[in-house]
Amino acid sequence: MIWHICGAWAVRYLGFVLMTVLAVWFEARPAPHLGDFLVDRIPFIPSVSRWNYYLWLGAWMPLTFCILARFPRRGCRLLVAGGLLSVLRGLCIAATGLGPVRGADVNAGLSEAARWDGILAIANPIKALLSDDAFVYLTKDLFFSGHIATTFLLLLYVWPHRGLRLWALLAHFVVMLSVFFSHLHYTIDVIGAYAITFSFFVLFEKDPRQSTMDDMGPSWGELK
Repeated sequence: MIWHICGAWAVRYLGFVLMTVLAVWFEARPAPHLGDFLVDRIPFIPSVSRWNYYLWLGAWMPLTFCILARFPRRGCRLLVAGGLLSVLRGLCIAATGLGPVRGADVNAGLSEAARWDGILAIANPIKALLSDDAFVYLTKDLFFSGHIATTFLLLLYVWPHRGLRLWALLAHFVVMLSVFFSHLHYTIDVIGAYAITFSFFVLFEKDPRQSTMDDMGPSWGELK
């Protein structure tokens, strides 16, 4: 089972890298700012903006490890689904071309060398965590929201397990608030994340109710 888990993590990471390549590459494309009825009326809180990545990490990482430990088959499917959803998000970013929610389009015309620097910096999760590279190179990775999509996908996979459901729901709600108060996304990015993620989950799982029954088996300790 450990090889299945390692393979699932590899798919998840490769999906993230492909999404990063697409998102940073298309930062060079000029794009317009859109008026947003909801976001324009929500105050921008700098501290939330500064810490929103860590909020997302705290919401996503512990629950992911928890479901891997308790229901490894379902946890592996969560990781693979997350990797594929990341690729889909990268393709949507390339197809839409929305401008920054806040501020000027500072990355329009970004050089090829700068784009590769950004890709290499953000694809390194440790460097991305400890630096401001994401703020510099990702100003137009908008449709659809990755914060919403990843935590909502996690909630869908956790939902049948009552002991984890409330935790996942609360974590997702906190992340959603951080998205709006940091002006990280337009409202349409959030709505799109829910619609696309739910549709993808149903297609990927085929019959979510049956797969849930199949998961109610040995824990990681019994499978390893």
